[in-house]
Amino acid sequence: MDRKTLYTPEHEHDSCGIGFVAHLKGKASCGIIDDAITMLQNMEHRGGTGADENSGDGAGILIQIPHRFFKEECSKLGLKLPTAKEYGVGMTFFPPEPVLREKCRKELNKYIRNLGFELLGYRKVPTIQGTVGEIALSVEPVTEQFFVRFTKETNPDALERRLCVLRKYANRTIHELYDQTFDSFYIASCSAKTIVYKGQLTTSQLKPYFMDLSDKRVISALALVHSRFSTNTSPKWKLAQPFRYIAHNGEINTIQGNVNWMKSKATLLKNSLFTPEELELLLPICDSNRSDSSNLDNVVEVLTLSGRSMAHVMM
Repeated sequence: MDRKTLYTPEHEHDSCGIGFVAHLKGKASCGIIDDAITMLQNMEHRGGTGADENSGDGAGILIQIPHRFFKEECSKLGLKLPTAKEYGVGMTFFPPEPVLREKCRKELNKYIRNLGFELLGYRKVPTIQGTVGEIALSVEPVTEQFFVRFTKETNPDALERRLCVLRKYANRTIHELYDQTFDSFYIASCSAKTIVYKGQLTTSQLKPYFMDLSDKRVISALALVHSRFSTNTSPKWKLAQPFRYIAHNGEINTIQGNVNWMKSKATLLKNSLFTPEELELLLPICDSNRSDSSNLDNVVEVLTLSGRSMAHVMM
């Protein structure tokens, strides 16, 4: 058979609830995002809801950083962004309570400085609440993006590792300081390359809820989408997928065993590209309080940033 595409029918298989769209030559467009969201909406049957059918178990999309869009929007706020890929964007869920939210922000700002970043500022992500069910709204976080520039490093890979450390350290430490924030404070993504828009939403609510996703300046050469059906974890805004590197179907139900295996292998990371200081802030990689999908994403992320190829990591 004379094939002119990469598609091979014999490799076709179901991955219910997961979708990926990409331009083979890396050309970014809003069409890639629109196609991915259309695909996501056609997987509505995969997502779960409760008694409130307008509150989903979770839906989301991972795209590349839309630099031009952020540069123009941030300039309206008086924020000046560096050139593309020289800054990181943290997609962050903050607690709805104003006092607790500012306590979390104060701690996050401190960690940003301590890790050698310059905080460029915050942007509140515009959302439309009328599209979301009552149950999801009752635990809805305040979603903001923070923008940081690493003052000590220009190497893109080193910047990405440092942003990973910032996200994991801030998530863990703020939860330890204020245990009531375990579900309400969460940095969903923190990267100079990609960003995640997600929430306790149905597939049809994702685009109307996040107004950014309807802006024609928001472009990407790839998009990863996921519709979640909870099994052994309750629906939560932060457990919606995709995560930073993966969209993963099904709960493995061996969470504690996997967490313990990863703890036993943590010493092997001493030979990674992470500095000793970064490793100290990074650990533990896994946590039994997370879903197995979340833990899997953390392992894939750290192994990839440690200098391994994606193929090696997945094996």
